[in-house]
Amino acid sequence: MTLSPEDFATALLDWFDRHGRKDLPWQQDPTPYRVWVSEIMLQQTQVSVVIPYFERFMARFPTLSDLASAELDSVLAHWSGLGYYARARNLHRAAGLIQEQHGGVFPAYLEQVQKLPGIGRSTAGAILSLAGGQHQPILDGNVKRVLARCFGVEGWPGSHAVLARLWTLAERCTPSERAGAYNQGMMDLGATLCTRSKPDCPNCPLTQICEARAQGRQGELPSPRPSQTRPIRVTTMLLVRNPAGEILLERRPPTGIWGGLWSLPETAPEEPIEDWCQTRLGVRPRLVEILPERRHSFSHYSLRIHVRVIELERLPTRIEDKGEPCWISPAQARTLGLPAPVGKILDELSKPG
Repeated sequence: MTLSPEDFATALLDWFDRHGRKDLPWQQDPTPYRVWVSEIMLQQTQVSVVIPYFERFMARFPTLSDLASAELDSVLAHWSGLGYYARARNLHRAAGLIQEQHGGVFPAYLEQVQKLPGIGRSTAGAILSLAGGQHQPILDGNVKRVLARCFGVEGWPGSHAVLARLWTLAERCTPSERAGAYNQGMMDLGATLCTRSKPDCPNCPLTQICEARAQGRQGELPSPRPSQTRPIRVTTMLLVRNPAGEILLERRPPTGIWGGLWSLPETAPEEPIEDWCQTRLGVRPRLVEILPERRHSFSHYSLRIHVRVIELERLPTRIEDKGEPCWISPAQARTLGLPAPVGKILDELSKPG
């Protein structure tokens, strides 16, 4: 049958009214600030993971002004473990810009919102529709999947032509009334029924008007990203402990992987540990312990991490100035913004036995 945008929106909204999620933390008092923070956290991250982070973040930074006036270290510490740390840096920077340019009030126009760091068209549309009821389409991963299947859109959604087609469909299908409920329903449907694998078609409100379902192609649409071999990089992380039990941390550069976080010093796997200690600290290691290798995956490569625990024989005579080095107790270190692998290393070493 021919699928009209009106039929699509009506079926979706009827389902949302009966089965949609309405008790998520950011849906209670959905101010632009709260919705904005939730949308940034939900990028690349599941709802179940985000909920406790969102609640802790809101407890520490309850208003946009609180976020804007906070130190970046504090923001990163409350983001630690959530990953994709550029999101937190952009969130903090955007809060400052809103204070400076918009009098501390979240902007109400799409063009203004899209100019803020870390906010693209879909995220801007979600904020303005969910918090302000504006007629704005969205196109996150869940929405792309629902539209591609229902309208039989071929090709990988990351390609320019396919993305343009999906945006056209999103614009056509988003109703003028209840756009916020519609957008939430689309996200809910993609997250709970029209999932990437094993979609629950019998319970889907769109099953009778879905082209992929009619053709038995739910597993083929949307088309997957063209396969690429993910490169592997290798590094050695050094957990250096001085005689006082403090460990050495360095702040990473503000951009790039784990930008702005505190991390363990790193060296090339082939560099001798004694040479590193003498060059960087001016002291010899008393003991070097080799921990099991671990791996961490990023979107574009996999990282193999060699871990060495270094006990120094005495306090260092110097520290080569790199990455704002500091000595800190392991307990204090866990209050800072740390990359997830570093946090796990510290947790493992703090366990008895």
